[in-house]
Amino acid sequence: MSTTPRLNPPPNTSADFGSYLGYIGKTAAAFFDLYAEYWQRGVLPPDLKETTRLRNARITDCGY
Repeated sequence: MSTTPRLNPPPNTSADFGSYLGYIGKTAAAFFDLYAEYWQRGVLPPDLKETTRLRNARITDCGY
């Protein structure tokens, strides 16, 4: 996975990750609701969730 964007940002926004979510507003809102649920509840402890998040970012070469 590359950190180079494939789209131009929406008009009047900066070229960062958050600005691209302007293309998919309802989808982004649903994703962040789900993401919050993931971090706030569940059977895994938060430190294990964070470890897996970091490992996934390293494997996919995620810059965020």
